[in-house]
Parts: sequence; C-alpha cells; structure tokens
Amino acid sequence: MPPSPLLAEVRTKLRAFHYARRTEEAYVGWIKRYIRYHRNVHPLKLGEPEVVAFLTWLALERRVAASTQNQALAALLFFYRDVLGRELADLGMLPRAREGHRLPVVMTPGEVAKVLGELSGEPRLVGMLLYGGGLRLSEALELRVKDLDFGRGEIWVRRGKGKKDRVTVLPMAAVPELRAHLAKVQVRWRADLGAGVKVGLPDAYEVKHPAAAQEWTWWWVFPAQRVMRKSAGGGKERWHLHTSVVQRAMTAAVKAAGIGKKASCHTLRHSFATHLLEDGGNIRTVQELLGHRDLSTTMIY
Repeated sequence: MPPSPLLAEVRTKLRAFHYARRTEEAYVGWIKRYIRYHRNVHPLKLGEPEVVAFLTWLALERRVAASTQNQALAALLFFYRDVLGRELADLGMLPRAREGHRLPVVMTPGEVAKVLGELSGEPRLVGMLLYGGGLRLSEALELRVKDLDFGRGEIWVRRGKGKKDRVTVLPMAAVPELRAHLAKVQVRWRADLGAGVKVGLPDAYEVKHPAAAQEWTWWWVFPAQRVMRKSAGGGKERWHLHTSVVQRAMTAAVKAAGIGKKASCHTLRHSFATHLLEDGGNIRTVQELLGHRDLSTTMIY
C-alpha cells in the first residue's frame, strides 16, 4: 500500500479539480488495488509495463466490463499525471474488456408494487423516489431538504451525472410518507445543532457560507446514522445515507417479492422511463427527466 500521505494527496488533488465524491472514492480504490496487485511497491518505481499488466489482468482474468476497465485506466492516468507529476507514455495494444450491449432490466408496474411493498423505512422512501422520479440512487441520497418542492410537485437534482442540474417529478404517492419522514429528520437536526454537529457541504461552500452547515434547508433528506469527524479542524459532520444500505434492502425485497429478474435500485429508474413511455409520454420529456445528454441514450427504452 502507498503511504497514507500519498492517498491524502490524491484526495486533495481530486477535490481541487472538483471531482464528485463518488468518483474520488472510485479512483482511490483503483489506486489501492493497483498497488496491491504489484505487491505494495511504491508507484514511483512502477510505470507503463505495470499499468498495462494491471489493466490486462482486469480484462482477461477478472473479466470486468469495458466501463470498469476504462475507469481504472482514468484513475491511473490521473494518479501519474496530477499526483506523481509524470505523464504515462503510449500503453500500446492494451487488451480491452469487451463492450457489452445489454438491454435494461425493467419490471412491470405490478412487480414494482410488490418490491416496494417489501421495503420499509428509508429504503422504501428512496425506492419510491427512484421509481416515481427516475432518480439515480446517488441522486436520491444526495437530496437536501431545499431540493424538495412540495408545492410544485418537483425534485431538484443538483449536480447530477455530468455535473448538470435538472428538475424531475416528485411522486405524489410518496408525499405523505416523505413529510412524516422529514418531521423525524428535523428532530435529529435539532439534536445535532445542540451537539455542534454540522451537515456536510459541497466543495468550498462551507467557507463561503459557513452558516449553511447548520441550516435546516441544507440538511440531508436521508441522513446517515453515524456522525463523521472531519479530517481537518476536528469538528463533526453528518453525511447522507450510504448506498449499500438501500442496495442491500432492495436485493432482499426483490427476493422476498419472488421477482425472477436481476432487479436492482437502477431497475426502478429504468422502469420509470419505460412505463412513462408506455403511457404515451414524450421521449424528449423523458430525456429531460432522466438527465440524459443524448437522446440516443433514452432511445434504449
């Protein structure tokens, strides 16, 4: 493993370039795996042959998807160029993972109802927003109180995929449960205020508007159970619910509902788009609700 100061520098550089938090975690994870693969040799002693060997192993031995291999390559290119200060030369004829062309898994409205019926608590509410608003899981978990407009029936997605903002539908079926949930969250917010716990803020927003870290409107709709200690300053802050909590609940719900499909949280987003089109929705509207840059991406439905 590289020394922790090196990984800290990786995170610092990623944040300086305003990479998304989930991209940061993915890149750090690939750098760790790369070093482990080469038996913890310091990366300055490694170069193009070692990068090629690692990426080849991913393609031929681990049989990862093409997108996964591409992400690993992007992480290593960033690592060498922006952290180690060295440009990698031509990697040659690198064996590439095969690009799959799979149709999205879609559930029927009845199957969606069964799965949501097996969910409870926060995972159920998240599932209702994924299906009712076409959100990605990360987008739902990163929602803040100010992003919900009950009066207009809208959800504001801030800095979604591609760092784009968009507006989508707030499903009316979720409103009663969502209001009750926010009442409980507000109790936790007040307790956090008394304990000096702040909400995690994006980028340098805390420096520009420090009061926002204690404002109700900036609080997470789905806050995490645990409070984290900030790496700098020693204060405590609360972030949003982890994706694994909802993913595990979804897997169990699909099994309990007896759905014979490989359905995941993202399947609810696929089902939202498909059912909307089946009900006569305009494909351009669906494109905007999903946040697709290219119409060809939406055409898969």
